[in-house]
Amino acid sequence: MESVVEPLEGNKVKLSVTVESGEFESAIDRAWKVIAKEVKVPGFRAGKVPRKVLESRIEPGYARSEALQQALPDYYVQAVREHSVDVIAQPKIDITAGEDEGDVSFDAVVEVRPEITLDGYQDLTIEIPSPHPSDDDIADQLDRIRGQYGEIVAVERAADTGDYVSIDITGSDEDGEPIDGLTADDYLYEVGAGTVVPELDAELVGMEAGEVATFDADHPDPDEDTQVHFEVEVKEVKERLLPDLDDDWVAEATEFETVDQLRDDVITRSTASRRAQAAAALQSRLGDKLAELVTEEIPDALIGAEMRARLDDMIHRLSHQGITLEQYLSFTGTEPAKFTEDLRETATASTKVDLALRAIATAEDLAPSDEEFEQELEQLAAGNDIDVEALREQLDRNDQLVPIRSDLASRNALRWLTDHVNVVDESGLPVKREDLESPDLEDETGDEHDHDHSDHDHEHD
Repeated sequence: MESVVEPLEGNKVKLSVTVESGEFESAIDRAWKVIAKEVKVPGFRAGKVPRKVLESRIEPGYARSEALQQALPDYYVQAVREHSVDVIAQPKIDITAGEDEGDVSFDAVVEVRPEITLDGYQDLTIEIPSPHPSDDDIADQLDRIRGQYGEIVAVERAADTGDYVSIDITGSDEDGEPIDGLTADDYLYEVGAGTVVPELDAELVGMEAGEVATFDADHPDPDEDTQVHFEVEVKEVKERLLPDLDDDWVAEATEFETVDQLRDDVITRSTASRRAQAAAALQSRLGDKLAELVTEEIPDALIGAEMRARLDDMIHRLSHQGITLEQYLSFTGTEPAKFTEDLRETATASTKVDLALRAIATAEDLAPSDEEFEQELEQLAAGNDIDVEALREQLDRNDQLVPIRSDLASRNALRWLTDHVNVVDESGLPVKREDLESPDLEDETGDEHDHDHSDHDHEHD
């Protein structure tokens, strides 16, 4: 078999393949064997009819036609492998010679993955949240811990956000009838929680015990397209008193002995959290920036393939939860058309990032070394509990070795880019790469101390 590849316009190539008649004869012989299993000839068992007998009963052109239909896809795949053509769609095959006799020739026109030229990636600046917790962050965390031991006490003043109020609340429909779930007496509510309707929090701020307010608001249930008339009476205003942040309280309430020890632990864990958030933001925003740099039109075949892959993955994950896609859309109130639109948007962005990383890998010569490739195969083999050579043969049969090398190159490009882009925080200050690495935590199990002892909450009238 001989083949040549020719680039065409529109992100396509033409593979021209020629198979000599002698080589093609084996395909014809295979076709006769298939035919022998399908026809019945008196005196012969199925599949055991000699070819000469079949040729005397069946037009030989039929076997040649079957051979063309069965063998051309294999010849096409061989040509794709020979020239390392990165196809992204099904080919259009036209037989140019040999339909009736002689050498067989055909052309296969197929869409290929575009190789883009990417400008501007060398000078990218990525803004991320600061990986360092501020003094206010640490103070808030300490207050959260103290709040688990706080006491709720009555006060003689107007309510403010963060206070608690004991209220009688009535939500009525247009006929003045109380609505279940929106009517309660002696209801303890945290001002600013927003768990009823936003208008309630706005009304409560500034109210004192004994005051009554009325207002209208949309029904909190989005499926209920109605207005609700609310009447709320504040019966008592309360606030949460936090314990003093001193060594005695720390030793009694936590696993630490001093305020400094507790603060150090909060700083360590807050830093780990902030660094993880910053690192994730860097990857996400870097992807957004890369997608913006890709101005070429993306082939629908690539976007469609990415959409199908993401959809299949989602359906697979939902199935493990015993949920169908239809049920998920119903639970989340998502219209199928909106779901498809969002899926296409995400797939388009992901495809652009992939093309951008491939372009960077090429421009910066970041192809994986043979050692990197072998290490990847070893990891894949270990993860699938299979011998490395058996995995290699399996991947080769399925034409997956080249994609694995491409994935490794893209990973190298992402690492290279992460190391070379300018990274700044919200204030514009540079962020060091080491500040995006998680600090070592004393708890080697990785479990964070949550300091959560909610049974210490008390309410005092």
